[in-house]
Amino acid sequence: MNKILKSVLALSISSTLLSLPSYSATYEVVDKGNSNTHKYTMAHSENNSGVMGISGSQAYNLPVLFDLLTDADYDAIELLAASQHELDTLLVNIEDAEALRAGTPTANDFAWVIKYLQKNKGSSSDYQKFGTAQVMINDGIDTNEVTIFDLPLADGRLSRSTTDILHGISNDNWLYGSASAPFIPFDFTNSAGDTVTYWLQDFSTRGFVTLDNGVTVHEVVPTEARFGGESGIADINDNRYGVGFESTKVTQNLIDRVEDDTGGCADPEVTKDKPYDICVWEAKQSETLRDGAYTLQATLFQFDEQGNIISKASLGNLVTPHPDDTRVYKSYAVAINNNNVAVGYAHGWIDETVTTPSATERRHLYAVVYKNGQVLSLTKDHGKDFDSRAFDINDAGIAVGHITRYVNGSLRTKFYYIDTNNDELNMVLPTDFFSGSSSSAKAINEQGYIVGEGEVETHNSSAQNPRRRHGFLYDINTDTFTDLNSFLSCDSSYTIISANDINEQNEIAATALIKVPRRDAYGELVLDNEGNQLTEDVVRAVTLKPIAGEIEDCSIVEEKSQRQGASFGIFSLLLLLPFAFRGKFLTIIKSLKK
Repeated sequence: MNKILKSVLALSISSTLLSLPSYSATYEVVDKGNSNTHKYTMAHSENNSGVMGISGSQAYNLPVLFDLLTDADYDAIELLAASQHELDTLLVNIEDAEALRAGTPTANDFAWVIKYLQKNKGSSSDYQKFGTAQVMINDGIDTNEVTIFDLPLADGRLSRSTTDILHGISNDNWLYGSASAPFIPFDFTNSAGDTVTYWLQDFSTRGFVTLDNGVTVHEVVPTEARFGGESGIADINDNRYGVGFESTKVTQNLIDRVEDDTGGCADPEVTKDKPYDICVWEAKQSETLRDGAYTLQATLFQFDEQGNIISKASLGNLVTPHPDDTRVYKSYAVAINNNNVAVGYAHGWIDETVTTPSATERRHLYAVVYKNGQVLSLTKDHGKDFDSRAFDINDAGIAVGHITRYVNGSLRTKFYYIDTNNDELNMVLPTDFFSGSSSSAKAINEQGYIVGEGEVETHNSSAQNPRRRHGFLYDINTDTFTDLNSFLSCDSSYTIISANDINEQNEIAATALIKVPRRDAYGELVLDNEGNQLTEDVVRAVTLKPIAGEIEDCSIVEEKSQRQGASFGIFSLLLLLPFAFRGKFLTIIKSLKK
């Protein structure tokens, strides 16, 4: 960016700051994630009209088909409960084994059935499947679920077997993202004459766009759709150009396994006792866990007014592998501004000076900008700042994300912003919560406000005791970094743990921790033996809305996280979504203990 443009941008941001109440006032919390169908809700994005896209997880009253469970399954469920109930703070041992085996379990016993199916049998194709997330939308008043590709079972209930990842909502209220096909049961008779029920899906990840909250869903069929293929829509700008990814090539190893007639899926000895499609699905799952089943390519999509794709084009790769390199290479486009400049990340060499790579050249994923037909790395030193990401870019060309580096001997992420207009691409790494804190920038608006999340605790993090995280707001113009919880009233019942988006009204889409009445696996309220309502900590999608007032001095009261009484262990259960590649929605909760 030239000096004149920089000055204009700085003046624009400064003028905006002077007129904003957000630094001379508090934010109010508007709860948009209260749901009677899901325990947890997480904010993804909010458009300029205040419509919010949300993810819901841990649905209540899952449609378990008890008639497909055998006596051996019920024995295993009872054993699971007997061996683990003392480690679970919410559940007790099986309460009524007879009712359980009759398919009418108590809420406590129903929860053990869900645990058994999800944790013990989740990877088995002959057991019922359940997804981890569903799309929801809040229109400013109500929060409702949006069905993407899910289908009803024989009894009319949705299968709840899809994982639907919302990537965003446009200013025209288009919802977009990636979602899986449902697992549908079918019967197969093996060589012994036994009938076995299997569960199969058509694809694991496919992009979608819906203009009418799921009434009509436009499916993004990838260039390479063999064995399902993969695709996703990550962002759509105001000109109806979108970016994401699609599969362009199947790994040869998967093709060989499917076509192998001596122990593979083409072997009659194999398929006489296992359906061919299940054999293919299992082979694909194995390849996905190993290195990926497909080459994935960052893609630019153009949509018409009805949401149909009218053109698409590859955005390219950061590097060209050696001809003998058979590994899977991936590039993702994650955000696009109204000038059709996109950012994301792609495979690149750890030694960025390499021009003639070997067949085993060391690599990582690095933040990139897709501009003028080129793919440029945003990371100057790949050996020092590796595994970087770019998550958003505004119309001024300022991109944000995080890099990964060692800080005091420990691996940490650090948020950055970068001016992609400059010939010399230099990341700026502002000061965050503290030097050893891991942080990530998730979004930036046109006024130069960046939102994200970072660690606020200093102990050595572990899977059992990770550091707690708070959302933050950073102002480029004044180099001001602020914990979002500082803007809330001292007696607020919410703790903001992640800020995921910010619109042009400076309203922030965030995820908060709050204590609410506890519900059981059926979604019913839980009382203690004296009839008192029990409570639990959940995460909830919220909007932070600027209001007139003064920032309160909370120094005379306890720290906010202590006032809330949130469990340290709550953060150990934040898991990365398996294919959610945009930073605005990286975390989801499968289960949460008080």
